[in-house]
Amino acid sequence: MEDVSGVSNTKATKAKKVHIIHSKRRLLMLQRKEELSHNIRYISKVPVSLVMDTEFLTLHPSDSLSKLVQELRGEESSAVVIDGEGKLLGFVTMKDLLNFFAPPKRYSIVGLDLLKRYSINRASRVEDIMVKKPITIHVDENLGRAIQIMLETGKHHLPVVDDENRVHGVLEVKDIIRLIRIVSY
Repeated sequence: MEDVSGVSNTKATKAKKVHIIHSKRRLLMLQRKEELSHNIRYISKVPVSLVMDTEFLTLHPSDSLSKLVQELRGEESSAVVIDGEGKLLGFVTMKDLLNFFAPPKRYSIVGLDLLKRYSINRASRVEDIMVKKPITIHVDENLGRAIQIMLETGKHHLPVVDDENRVHGVLEVKDIIRLIRIVSY
């Protein structure tokens, strides 16, 4: 009988230890969730100006598409189109550039205008493909607002402007993810 009660005591002790381990894991996971939640709340309050990229590609509407293609290198995935005073006139992403070269739809009628569109020549300009009224974020906003705009619009790049529409930087999803990585560790 002692063997049976000894075995049942051992099982009960093991079960108790397993329960304690699971409880500690749950507690640790809850603490991590709370920390991450705090970090995410913190991230939403960070000013856009601290995270935005201040070294960005700028072009003028009259610049050639060839220049745009040459300048978009490495991490550059967008270009801000400005006037002589640094005011935003348009925005171009690599996706916009790809859309310019997208083949016609299956049943579209191929006309002279469409054929002109697909050929880059010396007359092709940035203004031909730039988004003329890009979605922007104000330089004084925080990341919470930027994230909300990005989620609502599906945009991955936001030009950062002031009250006079002068460009101060470009905020990209990768900039926000980099910050999340930093505060998550």
